[in-house]
Amino acid sequence: MTHSGVPMGFWGDQRALVTGGAGFLGQHVVERLRRSGCKSIVAPRRSEYDLRDPLAASRLYEDTEPTMVIHLAAAVGGIGANLERPAEFFFDNLIMGTQLLDQAWRHGVPKFVAIGTVCAYPSTAPVPFREEDLWDGYPEETNAPYGLAKKMLLVQSQAYRQQYGYNSIFLLPVNLYGPGDNFDLHTSHVIPALIRKCVDAIARGDTEIVLWGDGTPTREFLYAEDAAEGIVLAAERYDSSDPVNLGSGEEISIADLADRVARAVGFKGRVAWDGSKPNGQLRRRLDTEKAAARFGFRARTTFDEGLQRTIEWYRDSFPTTTGGTP
Repeated sequence: MTHSGVPMGFWGDQRALVTGGAGFLGQHVVERLRRSGCKSIVAPRRSEYDLRDPLAASRLYEDTEPTMVIHLAAAVGGIGANLERPAEFFFDNLIMGTQLLDQAWRHGVPKFVAIGTVCAYPSTAPVPFREEDLWDGYPEETNAPYGLAKKMLLVQSQAYRQQYGYNSIFLLPVNLYGPGDNFDLHTSHVIPALIRKCVDAIARGDTEIVLWGDGTPTREFLYAEDAAEGIVLAAERYDSSDPVNLGSGEEISIADLADRVARAVGFKGRVAWDGSKPNGQLRRRLDTEKAAARFGFRARTTFDEGLQRTIEWYRDSFPTTTGGTP
């Protein structure tokens, strides 16, 4: 048995293709697959296969002959990046997912694991978000193009299962964080951005950092290693196109998050809020019971533990970085 309780035999027989395998979440998924006994893992680079190109997607399957596809490749970013590049986030995510799933079916790949996003949920969805509420409204405007593009993978998964009997699954993770995250302030999500701002402020001797919005929205965060465990468990044990949430179940306000990051980093200055910038969706927290029931996943890393590991990784990786891009 592996550490997560997954039989070694299942993964020992698989040839896993992980798109986006060199990215933040992808690196954790590849490591989890290795620990689960998978000896054949392909993580293609964009320079080799531009997944927006249908010929490249077909060639990828012909070259690698996978038995399992875990599709993580995505154009992603925080609120600012979504507002600046909505067309790119819509087209790239939509076309990659659509082509990869279609080509997986055409090439006889036994199973396809599609990764959606919490951004697919309606802006008015009751908290905690239940999978059954996914279609009860339009997503929050600041990231709707991205959320809807990823949501189309669910429609495609269900349609291909209905017409062709094709085995694909669709998972909905919340905001992720952890070692290896993107700390570029122009494109990063809130936790790496906060860590970067606090570390840089200490290095420069600044007494204040400025954050978007007013701090009142809430978010839920899932440690990337936990997310990888949930994805691998679902890939092995779950065989339905009904969507499933992946989360920690812990809701935290952005203001509280900023205080906790500042304390953990050691920044003692003031946190100021720029009310001219958008808050994004008011609240986000997932109902995580279906993941526990369907394939036995529950998050194991506490937020403070995961945050400390993330800060340590950043400081070890970029010990002298202030300003610019790591």
